[in-house]
Formats: sequence, structure tokens, C-alpha cells
Amino acid sequence: MKFSQATDYALHAMMHLMSQAPDKPVGVQVLADKLGVSQTYLSKMLSKLVKSGLISSVSGANGGYRLKANYEQISFLDVIHAIEGTASIFECGLNHGEGCVIQQVVMESERRMEQYLSDMKIIDAANRGPR
Repeated sequence: MKFSQATDYALHAMMHLMSQAPDKPVGVQVLADKLGVSQTYLSKMLSKLVKSGLISSVSGANGGYRLKANYEQISFLDVIHAIEGTASIFECGLNHGEGCVIQQVVMESERRMEQYLSDMKIIDAANRGPR
């Protein structure tokens, strides 16, 4: 299984925002420089995070992106869903339906992975140390 590079950037951007003062906006150029990525591409990821309600954008000369009030509750899964969507990673191509043993095994593994990613809060990972 593989998540897109966009998800990688979004998770790293969220980790960086978590390491800053929650109410202080961080400019997209600062984030792009910190992560070593294109400002244009990162802006698209940040827009998805804003649309999902995980961060907010602040206009103006001292504007940028900042965490929302409930940032301590943001999980890895929240960010992944904001970027990748919520579609299942596996779909049985033979259309056996719920009786397909292969689909049952893969869906259970996906459920367990999603539970882990939901339980893992970004703030907890940010507090672990270097990224």
C-alpha cells in the first residue's frame, strides 16, 4: 500500500504547524522552504486541509496557515482522508460481494490500519522529537 507524496507533504506540514505557536500563522513559503517542496504544490495540499477543517488560512502580510482550536485531536487518518479521500484501498474485482474471503481479509486489515491511524494523534508524534 502506498499513500501519495501529497499525503507525505501534508503530514509533514501538519507536524511543522504543531511545533509552532498554535495561534501564529505560518506562511506557505516558510513551510515550503522547511519541507523543501514547491510552494505551489504545497498550497494545494494546504487548501485541502483548510477545506477539511483541519487548519485555517489567514490573509494579509502576516498571514499563512495555522491550527484550529481542536488541533490536539487531529489524527493521521484525518490528514490522510483530507488528501486521499475515504475510498477503500481494496475492491474485489470479481464482485463476489461480502462473501469473498479475500475481500474480508483485506478489509479487516484496512479497518485495523485505519483504527491505528485514527488513534495516533499528530500532536503525539510531533512531541516525539525530530521529523
